[in-house]
Amino acid sequence: MAVVVLQDKCKGCSLCVKACPFEAIEMVDKKAVLKDNCTACGACVEACPFDAIIKEESDVPKKDLSGYKNVWVFAEQRAGKIMPVAMELLGEGRKLADEIGCELCALVLGNNIADLTKELTAYGADKVYIGEHELLEKFTTDAYTKVITDAVNEIKPEIILMGATHIGRDLAPRVAARVDTGLTADCTRLEIDPEDKKIKQTRPAFGGNIMATIVCPNHRPQMSTVRPGVMDKAHRDDSKTGEIIKLDVKLEKKDVRTEVLEIVKTVGELVSLTDAEVIVSGGRGLGKAEGFDLLKKLADKLGGVVGSSRACVDAGWIDHAHQVGQTGTTVKPNLYIACGISGAIQHLAGMQESDIIVAINKNEHAPIFQVADFGIVGDLYDVVPMLIEALDNVDNIVEALKQTAATAE
Repeated sequence: MAVVVLQDKCKGCSLCVKACPFEAIEMVDKKAVLKDNCTACGACVEACPFDAIIKEESDVPKKDLSGYKNVWVFAEQRAGKIMPVAMELLGEGRKLADEIGCELCALVLGNNIADLTKELTAYGADKVYIGEHELLEKFTTDAYTKVITDAVNEIKPEIILMGATHIGRDLAPRVAARVDTGLTADCTRLEIDPEDKKIKQTRPAFGGNIMATIVCPNHRPQMSTVRPGVMDKAHRDDSKTGEIIKLDVKLEKKDVRTEVLEIVKTVGELVSLTDAEVIVSGGRGLGKAEGFDLLKKLADKLGGVVGSSRACVDAGWIDHAHQVGQTGTTVKPNLYIACGISGAIQHLAGMQESDIIVAINKNEHAPIFQVADFGIVGDLYDVVPMLIEALDNVDNIVEALKQTAATAE
């Protein structure tokens, strides 16, 4: 589908220029002209009162979509362990499969990983496709891309979900390009259109200022990557069983252009925001890098980890691994304590699904209070020590929060 300007009908009103969200139209000699960055979204077609802009069918033949069925989840594994994002995708994939009326399938690649199939069926997979080969033991883009592409071309899944991890973000666009389909990255919501059963994929756009819902009407499979920590995990039931299907992996050394010589783990404190049940985050209100020492004391007291806003990372106060938000890690802990964080939309997008949110800020009008379950107006350097002291004296966290709030007031 392409957008075409009928020059003989164009009156030069420039309404289309104002309507285009991508600034892809300009006026030349009082006529509308499309730029190369036109996405054929159709906003200009609707805006033109003279029917001078139309959508024209492409000469490229449409793909036959009738043979595509089932929802696939790429079950990322590292060193023989399924990553938590796979359980989240299985939970979401189950909902999608039930609405479409198809099967939920997991795809796992590696070497000597047959035991992982039981775990995947326990988390709800009706079928598990397993690809084993010595060249799949360590992740390489070439090997994994070829095996998944071959499987997709042969079996034809309707939907493929991948985690927006380092591996998923490397792998998904390459697979999408090879199987000639689109990809919606960093989705925060997935749902099925009840009318035509296509998947509607929602993600932040324009720096998180709007949420865009994207569909893939003319190509299959429909592919999405989903940030870890966004979706609810599937419930494990070890009594569940499923069909195990071994893929015929056709892979040779010449197919892999890179070789993993050694895996070196980073020396230093490891932080896993995605799996943390309690996160104590600091923002610009800390005023200095040393403020994170105080937050670590509170995090240790609660058995949690330290998070950060982007402002602190940009200032060099803490490593990027601690960053929560749209450009960091999306989290969903049981308890999230925001200290000195104003609540920019990009940060809120990464933590607002937390079960309980506590905000500590001197500015009573800070946006963070709009999503907080508990709000404490005060200087964090006064409030956090009081909270630590309260936790020393009581076992109930909620009671400690109430005591601290009352004292701060």
